Parts: sequence; C-alpha cells; structure tokens
Amino acid sequence: MDRIRHVVVFDAADVAAESAFWAAMLDGSVVDEDPQFHCVIDSQGNWLVGVQRAPDHVPPDWPHGQPQQVHVDFHVTDPAAAHRRAIDLGARLLQDATDPESDEGHRVYADPAGHPFCLGWGHPTQEQLAQFLATYDRND
Repeated sequence: MDRIRHVVVFDAADVAAESAFWAAMLDGSVVDEDPQFHCVIDSQGNWLVGVQRAPDHVPPDWPHGQPQQVHVDFHVTDPAAAHRRAIDLGARLLQDATDPESDEGHRVYADPAGHPFCLGWGHPTQEQLAQFLATYDRND
C-alpha cells in the first residue's frame, strides 16, 4: 500500500463543535465546505483528523459502558501544558496519571463528543525510534 497520509475520522452529532475542538488541540484549522464532513488540518498543513456527521452518535462511556471503537494517543513533550489546553478546550479527564509528575505516563480524556484519547509523555523520540527500528529484526 502506497500511503499519502492516514486520517483518523470521528463520528459526531455536532460536526462543527467536534472539528473545532480537534483543530484547536492541533493548533490547526478546519475545512468545512461540506456540512456532513469536516477536515482538520494541523499547524504544519497536514490533514490528520476528519469529522463526519452521525446524528445518532452514542458517545463511548469508557472504561465500563458503551464501548469505544478507537482512540488516539498523542505523545507530548509538556504534559502539564497539554492537559491544561485539553481541559480549556472542553475535554473531560477520564483517568488521571498514577503520578502526573513522573518521567513517563499518560492521562485519558474524552473529547466533546465523548471519544476517548490519551496524552502521554516519556515516549521515545523520533530519533530513538529510528535507532531501535534500525536494529530490530522483523523476522524473529
């Protein structure tokens, strides 16, 4: 498969609110020419998120209720700032980190339409990942 990009698409009853939330989280913008589907473009001009109208959308109730279909993990360098931004934009904290001050961890949130997502920190950098993959034997 020769990929151009990968886009995560969320269902939402309120396409405008959902796409505005993700655009703000990604410091991006919304392409909203179609009222049934919005594209969220990040600050570098990459199309990362789509939001499609689902008038009967039932939000997941993580972790024990209505099951989630997918969730997104964002690896961040400043977890405190990312947390404040998510909350200020309307996310709900579903599960706090065991120790928010630790070198590695994650928090689980719900976006305005109820989709779970995580903000994690302490993960390998892109360079560390490339070094690991260069030595990883995929045939084991």
